[in-house]
Amino acid sequence: MNTLSYHGQRLSIEDVCSIARLDQDFRLSDAPDFVSSINKSFEFLDNHLKRDNVIYGVTTGFGDSCTINIEANQINQLSSSLYRFHGCGLGKFFSPLQARAILITRLVSLAQGYSGIRYELLDKIAELLSKNILPVIPEEGSVGASGDLTPLSYLAAVLEGGRQVWFEDRIRDTQQVYSKLGITPLQLKPKETLAIMNGTSVMTALACLAFTKANYLSRLSCRVTSLVSIAMLGNQYHFQKRLFDLKPHPGQSLAAQRIFDDLQGTWANQHQVRLQDRYSIRCAPHVIGVLEDALSMFRPVIETELNSTNDNPVIDASSQAIMHGGHFYGGHIAFVMDALKTAVANLADLLDRQLAQIVDVKFNYGLSANLANESMVNHGFKAVQISVSAWSAEALKQTMPASVFSRSTECHNQDKVSMGTIAARDCLRVIELTEQVVAAMLLATSQAVYLRAKVDDLNESELARPVCDFLKEFREKYPLLTEDRELEQEMRQLITEIDRQSWALYEY
Repeated sequence: MNTLSYHGQRLSIEDVCSIARLDQDFRLSDAPDFVSSINKSFEFLDNHLKRDNVIYGVTTGFGDSCTINIEANQINQLSSSLYRFHGCGLGKFFSPLQARAILITRLVSLAQGYSGIRYELLDKIAELLSKNILPVIPEEGSVGASGDLTPLSYLAAVLEGGRQVWFEDRIRDTQQVYSKLGITPLQLKPKETLAIMNGTSVMTALACLAFTKANYLSRLSCRVTSLVSIAMLGNQYHFQKRLFDLKPHPGQSLAAQRIFDDLQGTWANQHQVRLQDRYSIRCAPHVIGVLEDALSMFRPVIETELNSTNDNPVIDASSQAIMHGGHFYGGHIAFVMDALKTAVANLADLLDRQLAQIVDVKFNYGLSANLANESMVNHGFKAVQISVSAWSAEALKQTMPASVFSRSTECHNQDKVSMGTIAARDCLRVIELTEQVVAAMLLATSQAVYLRAKVDDLNESELARPVCDFLKEFREKYPLLTEDRELEQEMRQLITEIDRQSWALYEY
């Protein structure tokens, strides 16, 4: 396994996801210049505090309570109080994978060197990552400004030895795990609790995961469309390069190229039955292309947020300044997630319409009803189509933008908030539903191609080699539906393979 040695460099979406998925180890650099760059803002803040200066969140209360001055002997108590009273999250828990993404994302933000924290704090987060000790974080309770206060309070509490963690695939008390491994809890210093909690790292971590999953769904949707076109005796020329040169959205052209290449050399090209295929086939590049182009626009937004200082106040030792602002506001991530979930839901809708064609004898040009064996007792993919319709409808229902539901809260101090974390959670739910649609479509379209070919084994003279290889590999794990059987477990396994991005698709 490769190791990413982090010394403050810019990380990519893929870096976050590979660390979260345990595909790459993470090591925090202990180089003196890096350690010094982190400690500098803490030392400046500490000196500032010794001069009895007023510092928000250190010598004052939080949020609307910033007018309350804190006595010197209560400053440490205030720091612990912040994560305690925010321990009110509810709902399901973020998965261990999501928790790892949250930890690495928060570490990167704090490592920018403007948060008034010690290197020791970063080192403790890195230790949690290396030992796979992950805070148990409820999904619900963040309005996305002042950042992800409630969910990130669970990280702060765990660092001091409180609450619960995922460890060895179980939820355990943090203190129990620390005792077992000989780990000493970290005593958080003034401003450190606020620095941990007051940022956009939960929504940003979820955005990184959503981005990579959506990117793979785009590729899978192209392959599924190719299989539908083959099964439906479709027209390859709908996807020719010259046509898309005349409306050159890059993502749209890329989707068309993928499908066109998949249709090279197939026997179906000599058996077209319509001058123009229906829109769910003919316009597939125009639907998938929106997602492709959106991803290229969203990458720099997500990666800017990932590699930014997004807490408050900002401690700038180089200019000897403490700057108060609103970098905890998650508006950019909220917008990206709201837009991404709409583009992904359109994939579910597109594939749902394609399935409707291939199972219906009124539209599928001679394929059997519901792609079933001709026996009267077999119903093939009839129920699967119903489920695909349900999943597609639910995905579309989730596309109402969360960012338009700002609520004034916290005594009207937080009177405009981003709802970025809700948008990110919604986006992941839409992706989950679309993955279910894709899993069903892979089973149905592979069946449809074999029925159309009327042979047991396809060969490269009939299909483009990538498609032929894909179908042969697929069929080894997922046999044809020759008689009705329960498909739930096969679809669950397929969803796992989609999540793992098991198939290499379109390496260009």
